[in-house]
Amino acid sequence: MKFITTEIGRLRLLGFLEGVSFLLLVFIAMPFKYWGDDPYLVKAIGPIHGALFVLFVLLTLWISVARDWKFTRTTWKVLLASVLPFGTFYVDHTILRKIDATD
Repeated sequence: MKFITTEIGRLRLLGFLEGVSFLLLVFIAMPFKYWGDDPYLVKAIGPIHGALFVLFVLLTLWISVARDWKFTRTTWKVLLASVLPFGTFYVDHTILRKIDATD
């Protein structure tokens, strides 16, 4: 588990978890709430996703400052990815994996 020993590795892991929780919330919990009239999954997954989202944003900002990332080149792309479906997976593949490989 080498990837969790680096700060970028931890951001990648957190991005994966945040992305999975977002997809579960949007594509499973929300349909159950509105089509099945059962809000249980939203109440269970929503706070977990919210916490992962906040942690991802804070860790991104912390790493951005620590590594002196250019906001227009890297930081805003990583932050934007956290609000788009499949965004964290895309940013992991196109940006974070490359940064992690150079460490």
